Amino acid sequence: MSAFGRWAFKEVAPRRKLRSFLPLPSESIELPGLTAQLDKLVYHHGGPSLPPDKPHAFVYFVTIKNESDRTVRLLGRKWVVIQADGSRLVIEGDKIVGETPRLAPGEQFSYNSYHVTNCDAEVRGCFHGVDDHGQKIHVALPPFNMTVPNE
Repeated sequence: MSAFGRWAFKEVAPRRKLRSFLPLPSESIELPGLTAQLDKLVYHHGGPSLPPDKPHAFVYFVTIKNESDRTVRLLGRKWVVIQADGSRLVIEGDKIVGETPRLAPGEQFSYNSYHVTNCDAEVRGCFHGVDDHGQKIHVALPPFNMTVPNE
């Protein structure tokens, strides 16, 4: 127990020495060599499959490449869509299009999905997972814009 002025503090857990050369297991690192990129963005307007309040669809094609020296398992994603009106939509969850891809060094995973909207938006995305040593990892997708063409 230690005292500071009239306050007394009690240590409730033993102190641990931290290994400065390794990140804590609960920390996620951006693994060098693991990259994500937008390959293609396709715009589609209207049609019976789109809701009337969100008549603009953007289909995006993404590739995640593992050029690191570790095998990784991608477990999920988080996207933030910042709409032109200032509102934000946060989309996060387990898996990537229903999969948890395992990427050995030199392998890649490509997929496509879509987003429907009523206005222009900027998209920021990140994928998270774990490497073969149990280290939590993440990779950011460079931001991209979904711009509704003038018709």
